[in-house]
Amino acid sequence: MKRRILIAGGTGLVGKQLLAELAGLDGIDVHMVLRSQPVSHAAGICQHVGATESWPMIIRELKPDVVISCLGTTMKTAGSQAAFRAVDYDLVVAFAQAAREAGTRQFIAVSSVGASARSSNFYLKTKGEAEDAVRTLDFERVDFLRPGLLTGGKRSENRLGETVAALFSPVTDLLLAGPLSKFRSTSSSKVAQSIVTLALGGGHGRFIHENDSINALSG
Repeated sequence: MKRRILIAGGTGLVGKQLLAELAGLDGIDVHMVLRSQPVSHAAGICQHVGATESWPMIIRELKPDVVISCLGTTMKTAGSQAAFRAVDYDLVVAFAQAAREAGTRQFIAVSSVGASARSSNFYLKTKGEAEDAVRTLDFERVDFLRPGLLTGGKRSENRLGETVAALFSPVTDLLLAGPLSKFRSTSSSKVAQSIVTLALGGGHGRFIHENDSINALSG
C-alpha cells in the first residue's frame, strides 16, 4: 500500500522544492492543501483547495500517513503580530490536530533555528510555542526542522533583507563555528531533501533537526 503524504504550505520556498522532490517517487501518494486557487506543480500531485476551516474535513477523508507543514509567513507580509501568529501558531497547530484526529502517524514541520517558547523574540517565541503544542499531540513521530537563513530557490515574494544576507552568507557562515554552526545559512533544497528522507523513514519519537542533521539527512 502506498504511503499517503499531505503537505500544507506547498507554495512557499521549501514547499515548492519538496513537491518537486516527491513527484514521481514510487510507493507514495502525494497531496497538498491550499487556501486559494490551484497552482502549477509537478505531475502526480493532487491539490485540495478550500478555506482553512475545511481542512479538517479534507484531512479526515484523505487519512494521510504523514503530514508535512511548510506553513509560515513574515511580519512584513502578515502586517501585525496577531496576523503572524494566526499562521505560524494557530494554523500550524490546527493542521497538526486535525491530522492526528484523522489517524496520521507522523508530523513534520519546518520551524526556525532558535525557536523557543522562552525567547524574548516574538518570531522565535511563536515558533517555539507551536513546536510545544504539536509535541504534546499523540503522533508516533514528530520532526521539527530548524534551518538557519534559507538560501537558494525562488521565493514568491521579494525579501530584500534576506536577499542581502544570503549574498554575504558564505562569509558570515565561516564565522559561525562550533555551537554557533546551527545559525549558518541552510540550503532550502537540502531542507526539502531532508523532509523526504524523514517522510519515507518512519520510526518513533520527537526530534529536532538543525543544520548538521539537515545536511546529513539530505545526503
